[in-house]
Amino acid sequence: MSDPDFDAIVVGGRCAGAATAMLLARRGARVLVVDRARRGSDTLSTHALLRPGVVQLHRWGLLPALQATGTPAITTTTFHYGAESTRITLRPVHGTHALYAPRRTVLDPLLLAAAEEAGAEVLAGVAATGLVHDEHGRVRGVELNAAGQRRQVRAATTIGADGMRSLVADAVGAGPSPLGRSAGRCVYGYLDGVVTDGFEWFYGAGLTAGLIPTDAGQTLVFACAPVSAASATRLPSAWPPLLELLDRAWPAGAAMASAAATSGRLRRFRGAPAYRRPAYGPGWALVGDAGYYVDPMSSHGMSQALRDAELLAAALTSAEPTVGLSSYEASRDALSAPIAAAVEAIAAFDWDERTARSRVLAMTSAISDEVDALARLGEPWPGAVPAA
Repeated sequence: MSDPDFDAIVVGGRCAGAATAMLLARRGARVLVVDRARRGSDTLSTHALLRPGVVQLHRWGLLPALQATGTPAITTTTFHYGAESTRITLRPVHGTHALYAPRRTVLDPLLLAAAEEAGAEVLAGVAATGLVHDEHGRVRGVELNAAGQRRQVRAATTIGADGMRSLVADAVGAGPSPLGRSAGRCVYGYLDGVVTDGFEWFYGAGLTAGLIPTDAGQTLVFACAPVSAASATRLPSAWPPLLELLDRAWPAGAAMASAAATSGRLRRFRGAPAYRRPAYGPGWALVGDAGYYVDPMSSHGMSQALRDAELLAAALTSAEPTVGLSSYEASRDALSAPIAAAVEAIAAFDWDERTARSRVLAMTSAISDEVDALARLGEPWPGAVPAA
């Protein structure tokens, strides 16, 4: 068979795919990213970039670029359990001093630009329609459809970074294994104005909600309830009933939100139980939600995507990629399992305002352990620009 066109093709150019492509290219790999969406388009997102994700951006030298976009630095987090509140001032950790909540219209293009700067090629608005296999069944690349023109592009490894409904995962038969039964459905929208300078997380009977400062002087407001049809909480699809719901369940949050005007329509996520898929196989690998998905009530999705991007890139550029990929899967699963278990306990919604605290603490403790593990990965990656 002829030499491949690329060392790796990454299907999906969101944060998981773009970060994986950047890190591979920094190691000298020939990388192609294909994404059916246009560059800079929006997508469903929790927005919150937790400490593991911030530590990764710092290690990669990309925090100054994020800060330059105007995404506000967040140095406090307040947990509201019913009428009780606990405010935490963030301490410096592994060279980072704040959290951020960039919109995906900001973070994804930033990572794609960094991938291109490292030498990766990016094709936006181009759909991958299938995989190419050799006579032994090994994946050897992808079939592309660009403006009605179909062609095949070959690669040593094809990476599925294409989300929950991954074409790559489906094509190789990498079915999901459930990690739990619970899930939350969510609704969110934007307020024009900064109503808080920190993260605000609320936990009440049958409802979680929050306020998150984000880009362009806006604040994200969200609410989540159980997926179960037996849930007494009905999430609205319009602003007035959402604000009324907040006023009944979380008056302090509603008071903060009342200081700003609503902007645009609300967006909804139906919810889905957590799952894991096999991380790799002959000629393919999965990263981000394509490989491991945890309920968005963790607000950990983007951070997890950046974490797994580094683990996968390290595996593929190691001296023994097969051994590296096995280690990638083991590390991904070991780091994710405590977080998935903690989030499953929250998504069960079988707690009240008094008992929610211990479940939230279990989640934050698991994320803190993950931060320490990331800091042990080693020196900044080749090509990284030191943060100021």
